[in-house]
Amino acid sequence: MGVVREALTRLQGEGLVESEPQFGFRVVSISAESLRHLTEARCAIETLVFRSSIEHGDLAWESAVLAAHHRLDRTPQMEPDDPKRLSDDWSAAHAAFHLALLAGCPNPILLGTAISLRDSAELYQRLSVPEDVTKRDIPAEHRAVLDAALAHDVDLASALLARHIQRTTDILLHVGFNTKDQGQRPHPSVPS
Repeated sequence: MGVVREALTRLQGEGLVESEPQFGFRVVSISAESLRHLTEARCAIETLVFRSSIEHGDLAWESAVLAAHHRLDRTPQMEPDDPKRLSDDWSAAHAAFHLALLAGCPNPILLGTAISLRDSAELYQRLSVPEDVTKRDIPAEHRAVLDAALAHDVDLASALLARHIQRTTDILLHVGFNTKDQGQRPHPSVPS
């Protein structure tokens, strides 16, 4: 029981579960308002960390970013037997690519905060998948971010990353996630 409580406390710290007094824990609520707040925080923090990462990034950082992008680019995005579900391998490669972009930041507190916000956004990313696939060219977005980062164009890279983050939010809000009565959505099935 102690191990489970510790795990739930850690998940709460990552913003994936919330504690309800006298009831225990539950998965965080998904709402348009929390999505907007999360996106605002991610755009501010993640671009700050990304800017620092680019400024401090060396050859080893560039190599890691290239390798992570190569893996992401070569991994099928959707499950072959369920074209409306993200591939677990792609999800892992996607997270690794975004982590590699940020990994050059020398400030562990900022980096940890950015990673925690990205983890919290995973629930929303999975909700946007059916719409994302038809409305955007995600590989081109990743390539543009990669190219700007490797060119050490801090302003362009940060703007592209913020736009990449915002697009998921815009798509979810556009498909009807923005009304109060639809604010509490069922949680997506998150692969293990």
